[in-house]
Amino acid sequence: MAGFVTQFVAVGMANYVVGSFMIPMTEEFGWTRAEFTASRSLGQIVMAFTGFVIGAHIDRYGGRPFVLAGAFILAGATFSLGSISTLVQWWVLNGLILTIGAAMIGNLVINVSLGKWFVERRGRAVAIAGMGISLGGIVLPPIATWLVDIFGWREAWRIMGVATVLVTLPMAALLRRRPEDYQQHPDGKSQEEMDAGLGEAAKADFEKSMTRSQAMRTSSFYFLVLAFGLFQISITTMLIQTIPLMTDAGYSRLIASTMISIASVPAFLSKPFWGALIDRYDPKKLAAIGAAISGSSVIIIVISVAYSSDILVYFGFLLMGIGWGGLLPLQEVIWATSFGRRYLGSVRSTAMPFTFGMSALGPILVAYYYDMVGNYDLALIAMGVCNLASAVMLFRINAPKALKTLENQL
Repeated sequence: MAGFVTQFVAVGMANYVVGSFMIPMTEEFGWTRAEFTASRSLGQIVMAFTGFVIGAHIDRYGGRPFVLAGAFILAGATFSLGSISTLVQWWVLNGLILTIGAAMIGNLVINVSLGKWFVERRGRAVAIAGMGISLGGIVLPPIATWLVDIFGWREAWRIMGVATVLVTLPMAALLRRRPEDYQQHPDGKSQEEMDAGLGEAAKADFEKSMTRSQAMRTSSFYFLVLAFGLFQISITTMLIQTIPLMTDAGYSRLIASTMISIASVPAFLSKPFWGALIDRYDPKKLAAIGAAISGSSVIIIVISVAYSSDILVYFGFLLMGIGWGGLLPLQEVIWATSFGRRYLGSVRSTAMPFTFGMSALGPILVAYYYDMVGNYDLALIAMGVCNLASAVMLFRINAPKALKTLENQL
């Protein structure tokens, strides 16, 4: 429950609502779209380095203190956005402070915690919690657009700031560090079940865990970084650029904002299915399928919007949602199963500066291309190709050699 709600808020405030504010804010202040979008590219970098700093501390202290602090930071920054008057203020509040708050309540904190509590059912647990992200995509873009159109963009930010702290703060009380702190075992196994040999997967996962330095000495670590960086690059871009892409093509702001919602419905509904598949099949192969689906959908969207083919537009966004639905659970399970759960916070956070740094380039490069050329077409197609390249890499990546040796011994 806590993971579902906090990820709903964290990703929603950092990514899903931003597109609703782009046109009114750039028109009022005379900013270019690249200048506006730079806050989220900065945010990707800030998200990564915040995760790097807190990762090892999550292993030590658990997620609760970070969610408590992050709730106030995120809410305060969101509320304060209603009072900005300069581009630098926008970059500092949205790109820096808001993102720090989102990082402290979001993906890393929650999925590291889940990775410690679940092994055999890790895919389903991460997928169900990740449904909060997709639900945010369903409801938040139209709500944010409605708030902006009715109350103005300043009041819209303030309303969302108040809602953020009211929704997020109670979730901190539900978080726990790891089952061993409470004389429990992963996947809800009793001590009797562990003694009977029913917890071998959890034992092996713990024993084969790699430290940060050990993980960074494997080639698999860097291939995963590159593959997931290429996978994420189109997602961060489409979350920000979909509304301007659609409105530039003549669609209304309401229709444009619902496109992200349309993508988020299959992302929401498909997550439990992705989770069940992950627990049965090779998650790397599944991730390759998800990346290929996402890349193909972006290309379909660009072409269908250019030719005003409404049916293909809807199909493209629905298809994109299916690909998005698999990214979060697949990524988190792959990292956890590849390097183990004991040091998962520090290992996972070490990868974040690389993957988020790559995905940070996407939105600002696409916006810069738009400012130079006047359309998004080739830039977005390039993002789709990045996803397809990711699919090839994920299909071919092998498990870290140290783990393979240990698995053979077991």
